Amino acid sequence: MIYAKYTSLKLWGLLLVVSTLLASPVLAQADEMVKSGTMPSLFDANERLPKPDLSVLLRLRFLITTDFPPFGFLDQTGHLTGYNMDLIREVCKELGVEAKCEVQAVPFSDIQIGLLSKHADAAVAGMAVTRAIRADFAFSRPYLMLPARFVVRKHVVPAPKTAADLDGTAVGVVTGTAHEAMLKAFFPGIKPMGFADQAALMQALQQGAVQTVFTDGLQASFWLASQSTGKATGKAENQPGEPCCEFLDGPFLSQHFLGEGMTIMVRKEDGFLAAAFDYALAALSRKGRLDELSRRYFVSDLY
Repeated sequence: MIYAKYTSLKLWGLLLVVSTLLASPVLAQADEMVKSGTMPSLFDANERLPKPDLSVLLRLRFLITTDFPPFGFLDQTGHLTGYNMDLIREVCKELGVEAKCEVQAVPFSDIQIGLLSKHADAAVAGMAVTRAIRADFAFSRPYLMLPARFVVRKHVVPAPKTAADLDGTAVGVVTGTAHEAMLKAFFPGIKPMGFADQAALMQALQQGAVQTVFTDGLQASFWLASQSTGKATGKAENQPGEPCCEFLDGPFLSQHFLGEGMTIMVRKEDGFLAAAFDYALAALSRKGRLDELSRRYFVSDLY
């Protein structure tokens, strides 16, 4: 596999509008929330997809980004690394095209133009799947779903045990996001308390300005692993070295609100590649490799 250093494609591609997961419109068919206690299975273990023949390909070029750890980043030696790099490696191995695979790192804003201009064949960069973007691109099945989670301060009295115990209480959430819409839809008894951005939300939680928040589970898992001890205003204080907060209930998955998950994106006319990636991802799921990859990079209690 060949790795390219960080580079930028033609700057006129910067003018393309790039949708994000939190801002994307609701397009998915599923309209119910699924509560899961384990890593969700995204592939039917009994399904057997036809193995693709990619022998005609001279090379298979992937785009990733380097500013979204742990998915893609540069290590201390300047080499591309992260979840997406390992996923590409596994996919290429499963398809038997390791020697043909190349990876190039570009700014997120150059992902779409990089594919449309045929500088690359596929992108593994967490691009949100929307109706508008489907006009030009095709997508594999999701290889990862990112859950929503409640995060609650410890030592709250009375201590909630499930999301149902939060009825009638104020819960922090970033205003204008899919998580705010999801909170209102599935937990109507909760009083949303809006915050301008993720940093303000988590700061308010740590300082005790709000006792519970509803947010992206992945970001919250890393925040919980790294945050310093806080004090619950007017409540029992945490012991020295004890984290201020913890997950409560969940995780919660909703395709309706949180999108179709993380996928591999290709040009629309290259749907055969999306089908090939489906085959590889299904095989990796059956073998437990997707679970292993997720547990390698993500905090174990994400799900």
